[in-house]
This record gives sequence, C-alpha cells and structure tokens, in this order.
Amino acid sequence: MTARAEHAELERTWSRPPGFYGWLTSTSHKDIGLRFIVTAFINFALAGLLALAIWTQLAVPRLGLLGPDLYNQFFTTHGTAMMFLFAVPVMEGFGLYLVPLMVGTRNVSFPRLLNYSYYVFLLASGLLWVGLLLNIGPDAGWFAYVPLSGPGYGVGKRVDLWSQMVTLIEISSLAGAVEIIATVFKQKAPGMALNRLPLFVWAQVITSFMILFAMPAVMLCSSMLSMDRLTNVSTHFYNPAEGGDTLLWQHLFWFFAHPEVYIIFIPATGFVSAIVPVFSRRKIFGYTAMVLSLIATAFIGFGVWVHHMFATPLPELGQGMFTAASMMIVIPNGVQIFCWIATMWGGRLHFQTPMLFILAFVATFVIGGLTGLILASNSIDLQVHDTYFVVAHLHYVLIGGAVFPLFAALYYWFPKFTGRMLDETLGQWNAALLFIGFHMTFWPMHHLGLHGMSRRMYTYNPETGWSFWNHVASSGAAVIGIAVLLFVYNVLRSRRRGVVAGDNPWGADSLEWATASPPPKYNFLYPPSVQGRHALWETAPDAPVVTGLSTTNRQTLITTTLDAAPDHRYELAGETIWPVLLAVATAFVLIAGGIFHPVNVPIGLAVAFVLLTGWFWSARRAKKSVSAYLVSLATRESKGPRGRWPKSFVSTFGAWEGTLPRIDDAPPEAVPRW
Repeated sequence: MTARAEHAELERTWSRPPGFYGWLTSTSHKDIGLRFIVTAFINFALAGLLALAIWTQLAVPRLGLLGPDLYNQFFTTHGTAMMFLFAVPVMEGFGLYLVPLMVGTRNVSFPRLLNYSYYVFLLASGLLWVGLLLNIGPDAGWFAYVPLSGPGYGVGKRVDLWSQMVTLIEISSLAGAVEIIATVFKQKAPGMALNRLPLFVWAQVITSFMILFAMPAVMLCSSMLSMDRLTNVSTHFYNPAEGGDTLLWQHLFWFFAHPEVYIIFIPATGFVSAIVPVFSRRKIFGYTAMVLSLIATAFIGFGVWVHHMFATPLPELGQGMFTAASMMIVIPNGVQIFCWIATMWGGRLHFQTPMLFILAFVATFVIGGLTGLILASNSIDLQVHDTYFVVAHLHYVLIGGAVFPLFAALYYWFPKFTGRMLDETLGQWNAALLFIGFHMTFWPMHHLGLHGMSRRMYTYNPETGWSFWNHVASSGAAVIGIAVLLFVYNVLRSRRRGVVAGDNPWGADSLEWATASPPPKYNFLYPPSVQGRHALWETAPDAPVVTGLSTTNRQTLITTTLDAAPDHRYELAGETIWPVLLAVATAFVLIAGGIFHPVNVPIGLAVAFVLLTGWFWSARRAKKSVSAYLVSLATRESKGPRGRWPKSFVSTFGAWEGTLPRIDDAPPEAVPRW
C-alpha cells in the first residue's frame, strides 16, 4: 500500500462519525484538548468581567455599584472560576492536546474516559455560572471557610452549589491526570526513554501525580461539608459543639489548595522550558537539574500548606517548621530560573511574541517569589494575612507565574492548533499591555495591604487614604481587559486570515512539529523514533519509523516504561454516547443528591451502573473482532538484552523504514523565522 493510500485509509479509520453525534462523542485528544482550552478561556473571560466589576466598585470610596451581597457573590465566583474552572483545566487541556504528539503516539490511552472528563468539566462550569445568574452564586469565598460556609451561617443553597461544583471539577481533573500518566509511560515513541522526555512532558506527568494526591483532599472536605449542611444527614465534621473541628476544613482544603498553586505553576514552567530553547537556538541548560527541580517542587509543595494558617492557634514549633519548608521551596524554583537564564545567555535570542511573554513571566514571577518569602515568615504573615498584600502576592504568583507563560504558549502553539500564525505586531502590543496593566493593578495592592486595607471589603471611607492606589489598580484592570480583547481579536482575525504557518514555523525541537500543522486525525502516518532529548534537532532525517500498525483499526504502539522499547500493539476505543450520558449521571448524583436530597444518590448511582455496563460492553464488542490478533501478541517472545527490540518486533510490525516523502502535493506556504 502506498503512503497516499495509507493516509486515506487512516483518515477514514480515525475520523469521528458525521454530524452532531460525532462532535458530541469525539474521542480525539486534539478535539477534546482544544475544548478544554476554549471552555477554560470562556470561564477566564467571565471571571475577568466579574473582576472588572469589583475594581470598578473599589475605584472610588462609597461607590454603590455593587451591594455587599452581590459583591460577595462576585468575588467568590471570580476566585472559584479562576482557580477551579480556568487555571487547572487550561493547563490540562494543553497537556491533553500536546503530550500525545510530543511522545509520538496517535491518541491517549483511554479515549472514552477523556470524553467523559470534558463533559464533567463542562457541567461543573455551567453549574457555577447558572447559580450566579439565579442569585444563588457562592458567597463564602473561593476557600469556603467554616463556620461561615456551614449550616449556621451559609443559608440557602449557595455553598452547596459551590461544594458540588468543586467535586465535579476534581473528578474531571483526576480523569485527565490518569490519561496523561498512562499515555506517557506506555505510549512513548521508540527510543524516548525517561531521560529523553521533553521537559514539558515531565511537567505534565509530575502535575498529574500531584493531582492524584491533592484532589481527593478537597473532594473529601467538600463532601463532608455537604453532609454537614444536608438536613437529612446532619453530620458534624466541622461543628465543635458536637466534637467536630473547624480547623479540619482548613487542613484538608489547604493540603489541596497549596499544591494546586504548583499544579498550575509546574505546567507553566513546562511552557517556558519548551519555548526558551527554541527562541534561544540552544539546547536547554541543565536538563537533569530541571527535572529534579520539578520533582522537588512537587514534593515540597505538599509540605507547606500550614503557611496559609499562621493566623490560627497552631503550635509555634509547627509554624516554625512550615516557615522553613515555605522558604526551602524557593530553591528548586530558583534552579529553574537560573537554567532558563543560562540557556538564554548562551544562545542567540529572537524576541518574538512568545519570548516577550516569557521575559515578562521571569520578571513578574521573581517579584511574586520574593513576596512569598516575606509571607513565609509566620511573624510577618500574622500582620498582613488578612490584607490586600496577600491578594497581591497571590496574583503575582498565579498570573505572573501561569498566565504570562500561558499566553506565550498560545502564541507558540497556535500554528500547531490551526495551521496559521497569530499577528506578530498585535502580539507585541498584547504582551506590552498585559505587562503594564498587570503591574498597574497588583503592585498598588501591596501598598494597600501595608496601609491596612482588608480583603473582601466591598467599599471604604475617603478618610482611609486608600483612594489613589485603588484608582490606579482599577485603571490597570481596564488595561488588562483591553489586552485580553486584543488577544481575542488577534485569534479571530488570524484564524481565518493569518499567514499559513507550515509544519514547523519556529524551527522547534519536539515531535509535535514533526507532523503537519494542524495535525491529521491520526497524528503520524508513521510514528517516529527518537534519538535524543531534542528530537527534531538530534534525530537523523533517515531515522527509522514504526510501520505495520493497522490502517483499519485504531491501533497504537505500546512501549516499555523506562527505555521505550516496542512491546505490543493496542486497540483504542472509538466513539460512543455512553461517556456523555455517564457525565450527566455523575452530575445528577452530586447536584440532586448533594444539594437537594440524599435519596437521589442511590438513584443516580444505579443509573450510572447501567451506563457503565453499556460503556464496557460496547468496548468489549469492539475488541472482539481483533481477539485472535491479540492472542498472537500475547505469545510473543520476551524482550532481548537491554537496549534491543524484541525479536518478534520485525514479524509483528514489519521492518523499520526511513522517513517517507510527504503526502501533500505541494508544501504549504512557510514563514521564514531564522
């Protein structure tokens, strides 16, 4: 079969069913990864509108734009959307789209689970925004401290809605984490041993393990809060009068929420580590140190949650230990920054839009890290804990440490997503306005906090002296809004009329640029092999590729975990409606059972069991047609000496072949970059 015929056959095999049903049930990691990204950015835009309303309210003293109740709903929904519905899902969305391409495979390991994950996320997003529109938006802060969120003070269904939304989004995140871990460990391209993984892939794997350990904590504490609040259950986990403990909430919540900062930040460092070498035209400096720093950051990140609780009556010895741990986490972060600087220092820099955002990130995150050192001291933190100084630090770390790299990633990978370039001039204006607006907004908050302005104040008196800095911050928020609108305009304009990018417009080094832009449905006609850490820079043009995978079934190559030696072929599941229905059933269990009446829980679980039966039965029937083929694989010879492929590899997959010519009749228009 010729390459063109294989291309046509693979297009048919990997295409989703036509029409709305095919769109709804798609199992392509590219489709669902982009849906995560787009949905997360819609949440970002809506939360940004709430932030603009908040800053308009605070621009001048005694303004009556928002009353105290609506203000509480706005700042709670803003924080909840940014932390739960934007920051984590958008990072996972990038991982789900890019990781399979970067490791040289055709799809994630469990495509139907990926489909389920997205719809749970979508339902969680809808729950939050519908609640706000119905005036039952959460109003106890994105951290929902008890007893404020308990049955004694959190009246109505506002807190219940928040707690079930949190549980839904964490289910989605856990499913995405499983996808990334399984895909990286078992579907890497031959030769891509663990010491050759791209740093972006390392960041995604480490983040996924953090999600597995952190997310259950917040699901547990939010479920316990729901049971405390439900009149038909009425537990007392957080009620001291009945033997409960209000500090239990803070321990469980911050055991999740501080690692969540690094669940957001570590993928952002993956963006930086992917972009800096390309625009420095130099291999990354200190690869091993970078990987160990990521692991150390993740590990230490689970041991610093108490620095959010220095204002509570905890033993002073314990506070001192967490002060030390909070300062120690700066070390691995500093190692990464110095490695990036060393890469740039020894390279030949190209100051295009992605690199401008990276430079803005370095400057901003260093400031956020320094204020983090200040807050790590329990004696200082006690004085400024409930002021705008903490809010300023939080935004310097999260926006400076995540949003600037995120915009860099969007400009960098937009050609991969769409096949077209974003406008460079508009991108430079975008970077400049976002940088200026950010510092105008959040630098004054340090001054406001040191001058005594408390968090969660919906207005203030003129004699406080806070008017000037609040006015500056509100003006900066408007500049951020203009920068985001400029980006949206750039995306909409370039999506249709942008310059055609070509397959690798940046001259990049990783495998996602080894295929067309945008990628075909099956990613790679012949999955590649890898001969170095910077795959496209270190692999010979005639490097061997994988042949022999079926063109009529959705097969992928499974490799060994450590050294990525070919092991066997694996049949991936196709589209079905069951994951979508199961996502709806999951939402029913949590919303109807956790908000209204617990009798709905067993009803929903029974429905979910039926749907799971249909899901697994349909998967079993799909694989039955290739059962004889799988039996032949089960009896293959064992792997030979370390570093050699199994003997059965030749007979199972065919011979290794050189890279074949392009399928396209003519090469796409290229954009000269270097």
